[in-house]
Amino acid sequence: MRINFRLLITYAALLLIVACTKDDIRETAPTQPPATVADNDHLLLGNPTNAKSNLIFLENFLMDQTYFVEAYSKNAGIPVWVSWHLQAEDCPGTIDRSNDFRPDPSLPQGWYQVNAGSYNGSNTGFDRGHNCPSADRSAAKEANSATFLMTNMIPQAAALNQVPWANMEDFIRQQVKDDKEAFIVMGSYGKGGRGKGQTAFMETLDNGNITVPGQVWKVAVIIPKGTNDLARINAGATVIAVDMPNDNDLYTGTGKAGAWKNYLCTVETLEAKAKAAGVPLNLFQNVPEGIRTQLKKKMYSL
Repeated sequence: MRINFRLLITYAALLLIVACTKDDIRETAPTQPPATVADNDHLLLGNPTNAKSNLIFLENFLMDQTYFVEAYSKNAGIPVWVSWHLQAEDCPGTIDRSNDFRPDPSLPQGWYQVNAGSYNGSNTGFDRGHNCPSADRSAAKEANSATFLMTNMIPQAAALNQVPWANMEDFIRQQVKDDKEAFIVMGSYGKGGRGKGQTAFMETLDNGNITVPGQVWKVAVIIPKGTNDLARINAGATVIAVDMPNDNDLYTGTGKAGAWKNYLCTVETLEAKAKAAGVPLNLFQNVPEGIRTQLKKKMYSL
């Protein structure tokens, strides 16, 4: 029997192309041994979804924004997560908000550019919700301006963003001003939120180019300020984890500033919910396994 080697080679090449162009976030590389990272590195505790700065990872694309690091989703038009280090020097409040919401010129060529008006908040009821907050970068104009890149935003229900979420952000800042430092990750998962003044849930904005997440989460690990941070993280570290529905109606009325406390959870529970929604979240990968397991089971107590 004669074998058509040219046809076999063509077929093999096609299989290789298909294998190399999968862009599902669930197809990320397996966990790698932790690389050497410096104190205060935004990814000191690990890369939560093993994001890569490789165009194969369209839905899990790693971007270093200097003042924070993120994994960005091309198709969703929002971050998967944003990670940053916070200490008192970062948030003295000496710089005003720049408010220069703008597209991110560092996105790969051809990717959809979310712009300052894409959320159409006056009609949709969704704020341009920061992942890394403006107030966490209030020591220098350049640092503050970086937080207004649209790649740092998600469509966040106005009442959620402006009341309990803002209160939680301020609570964490107060912790680090007490001679502590924090390693923080914020992200979102799911699809469908309800904005201010809306009765129905919306899944997308801007003609389908921006996904409205169903859940918004944040995890902060807080330790005394010092050096050799990774070695100093132990089971006694403070872990604050919240997972909140992106539903404006849940946060209206009086007394809602502290509503984030009603959504405290363990990292273990958060990861399970995120994974069920298709986000392979795995926090604290650079922390030794025994300590990591204990940290993931901790529930913050006020």
